[in-house]
Amino acid sequence: MPRFHCPTPLATGLVLSLPAGAARHVQVLRLQPGDGITLFNGEGGEFDASVTRMGRSDVEVQVGAHHAVEREAPRAIHLLAGITANERMDWLVEKATELGVASITPMVAERSVLKLKGERAEKKLAHWQGVAVAAAEQCGRNRVPTVHPAITLADWLKKAPPGERWVLSLSESAQSLTLLTGNADVTVLSGPEGGLSPSEEAAALAAGFVPVTLGSRVLRAETAPLALLAICSA
Repeated sequence: MPRFHCPTPLATGLVLSLPAGAARHVQVLRLQPGDGITLFNGEGGEFDASVTRMGRSDVEVQVGAHHAVEREAPRAIHLLAGITANERMDWLVEKATELGVASITPMVAERSVLKLKGERAEKKLAHWQGVAVAAAEQCGRNRVPTVHPAITLADWLKKAPPGERWVLSLSESAQSLTLLTGNADVTVLSGPEGGLSPSEEAAALAAGFVPVTLGSRVLRAETAPLALLAICSA
């Protein structure tokens, strides 16, 4: 059954018009009155719903039963990821959402090819959040990870949230991920193409990030955090 993110209050019996994006998707799928869909608003669980009216640019639905279904990872992993170039960041956001990431903060690293400021940054943020919404709809998640505004590591450290901290590292002192256990929230720092600069990695270690390794192979910037998520969400 098609699933749609509907970021409004939902309740059984409610009749409402879908948000513009969801309405367009329903029209593209050529759904008709009486067809069933699934709605979720990110506040927990999902709702049955049925199409009641198809307008030229709007779609009306009636909300049905609520199901307290969650498909979240066993621990909340917050990804602080160096911004990668071109479509690689889109791919990272999409796949990280599928693998259960709790939130994503794009990091403007010293070696980031893509530098974001002003209106361009706002447009990219909205685009990446849309990618996360679409991925959550597709994979069955009922909670959409927040994509936070892009930030430098130094600025992130000034207001860093509590919890464990790991940094993906090629250092010989890095610990194997298999040795780290627990269910506490964790922030994972990963670099862009070319990795973190020595000063960024030093700042991370000074702030309590534990260096972790995924093995002897050097993974691409968009691959390494996904490999970690896959291991931790199993």
